[in-house]
Amino acid sequence: MILAYRVLTTFLYPFLIILVYFRKFLKKEDPKRFKEKIFTSHFGTAKNSNFRLVWFHAASIGEFKSIIPIINQLNHVHKNFRFLVTTSTFSSGKIADLELKKFNNVFHRYCPFDVPFLIDSFLNTWKPNKIFLVDSEIWPNLILKAKKYGIPIALINARLTSKSFNKWMIFPNMAKKIFGIFDLFICANIDTKKKFEILKLKNVHYKGNLKLIDRIDEEKIINPNEATLIKSRFWFAASTHKEEDILCIKTHLNLKEKFKDILTIIAPRHIERANQIKKLSEKFNLKTQILNKDEKIHNDKEVLIINHFGVLQNYFKYAKSVFIGKSTIKKLKEVGGQNPIEAAKLNCKIYHGPYVYNFSEIYDVFNSKNISKQVNDHEELSKNLAKDLENPYKKNSSTPESIKNLGQETLNDTIRLLGDFLNDDDKTEILG
Repeated sequence: MILAYRVLTTFLYPFLIILVYFRKFLKKEDPKRFKEKIFTSHFGTAKNSNFRLVWFHAASIGEFKSIIPIINQLNHVHKNFRFLVTTSTFSSGKIADLELKKFNNVFHRYCPFDVPFLIDSFLNTWKPNKIFLVDSEIWPNLILKAKKYGIPIALINARLTSKSFNKWMIFPNMAKKIFGIFDLFICANIDTKKKFEILKLKNVHYKGNLKLIDRIDEEKIINPNEATLIKSRFWFAASTHKEEDILCIKTHLNLKEKFKDILTIIAPRHIERANQIKKLSEKFNLKTQILNKDEKIHNDKEVLIINHFGVLQNYFKYAKSVFIGKSTIKKLKEVGGQNPIEAAKLNCKIYHGPYVYNFSEIYDVFNSKNISKQVNDHEELSKNLAKDLENPYKKNSSTPESIKNLGQETLNDTIRLLGDFLNDDDKTEILG
């Protein structure tokens, strides 16, 4: 099966090129750097033999943000380290460009497709000393090439859904070979740890979800519409998917019956859908504005649609109540949910649908502490929001300190494990 995978990915290479160019046309790829995924001439290099290079691959925004505290910690102690961070999505690339400016030893590239000769070239160009794959980024060619070149590899914040696990078990020998190459597993949840133990893998640990680590400095959160948001009665729908657009609009209509001044703010997961949402909203005769970066909110608008990346915190800071999407779509049952941690740390009351597998353990904690609550449809959501918005200007008193402590504990425990992995030839104590 491994040979078949290699042949198939090589055969598909010309079609992947076409796909990337088509996605560029649809504005789903970085217009300036999309060739990094498909052409070896654009891989770039920053290799210096005097430094050790650690490669982190984090596909999307959430995964990328989860590794920044780790890089901060490692960078503080290991002056001889350089870091390569690769991502896959256009949105994560834009965030990476902003977040990594503060480092002079961290490089960002888009990860090449898992085609044998592309991976070969990428590894020979950058020559990483260690590789960290984040979350569920299991790419057989990359993993096999790491073994070929003798590069230790770890899977951190590892997640393996039941659906993915069952697919792997169709070819158990292949699964054992691919996963058996990893030198270290740090799991995001206990369920994943149990699945790896079924495969009889070694060096498997659970230390909590890395996404708990992210720290928020409220003073650095800037929103040009701060004055408007402070005095507005509004709720915020974050990271919504297409199927959830109508839920947001129907919720607004319900709330409008009670609050004539209600404002609904929607930040879709994929901002290219902004015009679609606007058309849907206007079908219900709602005054709708697509809000571009640094644009002012018009006073007469009822529905706002955020049209730029990386600004969820800018609205979490002022929102009393938040609905987090990718959680009401049944077909996404095995991959449902978006990160609720930022909203919780900014004292929002969080609502979500029933399909939150990716963050089920975090939601279990949040639900038990009344930080979040499951709703099943727009009727339940609007009823809960109506209670919250009776007094729209008073947020939760505070996020439980235990959540903040849990993040720090997860960071400390993860760093200790990484210390053994990184320092097999350098016994520096990371935590000091």
